[in-house]
Amino acid sequence: MSFDAETLRYDAAGLLPVIAQEATTGEVLMLAWMNAEAVRRTLETGRVTYWSRSREDFWVKGETSGHTQELVELRIDCDRDCLLAVVRQTGPACHTGRRSCFYTGINAGEELELMKPEV
Repeated sequence: MSFDAETLRYDAAGLLPVIAQEATTGEVLMLAWMNAEAVRRTLETGRVTYWSRSREDFWVKGETSGHTQELVELRIDCDRDCLLAVVRQTGPACHTGRRSCFYTGINAGEELELMKPEV
């Protein structure tokens, strides 16, 4: 069956959330957003391309930092309103220099830093 990015269910702003997961470890790296064109670009190039809501522009992960995401597989959730990007991450995924954006845990009502920046 042929895939068409327009068949996904985008929000009112034309976006849907994308979870990036490391292919080798299963580690959840980050959450970002894509529009239909970002989905198409990601599939065409194999380099994960997001839509930056703050810059209102396309953002190829690692284009300036070198911390790239090579697409292994793009998965669609059952409601077609969220994607899972299985990737090979080079360097930290988080803009803070950490491997994952999910570096803060909550335990007994307290926030805990679970990992330090790599760079």
